[in-house]
Amino acid sequence: MAGALTRLSGRTLRSALTTHSPFRRLLSAESAAAAAASPSPSTVAPPSDDRAKWDYRGQRRIIPLGQWLPKIAVDAYVAPNVVLAGQVTVCDGASVWNGSVLRGDFNKITVGFCSNVQERCVLHAAWSSPTGLPAETFIERYVTIGANSLLRSCTIEPECIIGQHSILMEGSLVETNSILEAGSILPPGRLIPTGELWAGSPARFVRKLTYDEIKEIPQLAVAINDLMQSHFSEFLPYSTVYLEVEKLKKSLGIHI
Repeated sequence: MAGALTRLSGRTLRSALTTHSPFRRLLSAESAAAAAASPSPSTVAPPSDDRAKWDYRGQRRIIPLGQWLPKIAVDAYVAPNVVLAGQVTVCDGASVWNGSVLRGDFNKITVGFCSNVQERCVLHAAWSSPTGLPAETFIERYVTIGANSLLRSCTIEPECIIGQHSILMEGSLVETNSILEAGSILPPGRLIPTGELWAGSPARFVRKLTYDEIKEIPQLAVAINDLMQSHFSEFLPYSTVYLEVEKLKKSLGIHI
């Protein structure tokens, strides 16, 4: 009896679906809505972290401004995360280390031969200087700029040391064979004469440099230049890994 009722109800439902078109339209509409609500695997949006990686474009090291394009000598070292913008020139043997920003949008910035600008320094220039001197930031040869220093429209003559965390303001001038101690502030228009040690905030005269201290100033710049060579070699097209590969091939007798 139960089996007969089951067969009868099944035949009744099939006949209702085939004879009454509203039932068919209702079921087809419900199935279409269900298909639209469940997206296919190919249309699923990527996770937010993947989208963030895709949107990341990296940092530009060379930024042209108008007609001005930064110039880097062939044997100069500029770290990958340094920013050079506008009228910037990095001369032969010079090095600009990680995190530094040289912004030559208003005036020129020059890093001379065998000079070095160490980590996280900021160099920029004003439109004009209160002393009447050129408002460019000019660093001559064999100069060492300590980390986290700020230089704005100043001139540093050959063979000088600027200690880390120092600030040199507009129109300041550091003459040859001079040292500015770490953490010093050189006010606008201030002059450090040849062969003197200055320190403080604002910077003041401390004493005359000895002959040995003066002789060590360019030696420090040369030592940093030698260190720069090891960093510079890591940015060859294939880094220095190919040297290890050649050694391995030679030890295994591979002549390819």
